Amino acid sequence: MEENGTYSWKPEKDLKKTVNFKKLRNILIGVFAAVFALILVSTCFYTVDDKQQAVVTTFGKVTDVTDAGVHFKLPFGIQNAQKVDVNVYQKFELGYQSDDSEAGYKVNPEESTMITGDYNIVNIDFFVEYKVSDPVAYLYASTNPEEILRNLIQSQVRNVVGSSNVDAVLTDGKENIQMQVKELVTNILADYNIGLTLVDVKIQDSEPPTTEVVEAFKAVETAKQQAETVVNDAKAYQNAELPKAQAEADKLTQNAEFLKQKRINEAVQQVAMFNAMYAEYAQNPAITKSRMYYEAIQEILPGVKLYVNTGDSSSVDMLLPLEKWQ
Repeated sequence: MEENGTYSWKPEKDLKKTVNFKKLRNILIGVFAAVFALILVSTCFYTVDDKQQAVVTTFGKVTDVTDAGVHFKLPFGIQNAQKVDVNVYQKFELGYQSDDSEAGYKVNPEESTMITGDYNIVNIDFFVEYKVSDPVAYLYASTNPEEILRNLIQSQVRNVVGSSNVDAVLTDGKENIQMQVKELVTNILADYNIGLTLVDVKIQDSEPPTTEVVEAFKAVETAKQQAETVVNDAKAYQNAELPKAQAEADKLTQNAEFLKQKRINEAVQQVAMFNAMYAEYAQNPAITKSRMYYEAIQEILPGVKLYVNTGDSSSVDMLLPLEKWQ
């Protein structure tokens, strides 16, 4: 109805346009609502894998640490979850950097060149493994925990190498150096609490700075290996010959015991014979002395026929053959 009281009719085409506009508006509202719901749901849940932990903050303050699984959080930035790799060994190189060159690495002299305790210069490279032990401290206790760990290891490496002689650094003291560095760094990390744990530190390579010195130390190492070979050969010879020598010694000992017992038995026998002879001598001293004398002559002059003068020297009958007395 118009102002003058008359009625006016809208065309049917205008009515259809009005209906289509309302329908389109409702569809758009539904789409926006669905998108909003999806965004809301996607911001309310987060997933943590088995190698991670998530640090949850509420209005910027740490309120929880979650493990692997699907978890809920408040949307619109009220709560945030920051994931940290905690069950993964991470690594870095100290003194060198791996690349695609022919050598396979690039030396960093500023990190690798060091002075030993006996004032020699060496180039020494390290390979370091570490992992995150405390995700909260890792995220919020320091600005760059990896750089802190790198500087700390480099400092302790120089400290240990600076108290070692050059022979130990280049030859047989590497394992001891690694153990000392790991122990020192572990103790300091416990005080710093930057959320990192040192897993292992290994010497990749150590060498003198010049070719001549390298060749000299190689010659020393070769000589040491040859000395070890000679010592091992000597021990093998010792192990082979020692049982033989022991058996020979046992044999000689047994023979000596046998001879000893034989001499003792002979001495006992001679004592018995002497005692028996003395008993006979005590009964008939003259006869016993004569018999002992004749037996001694017979023993001294074997095969010689002896005669004994029994009376007048002019009579042949006075000579008696000694063998008839036996």
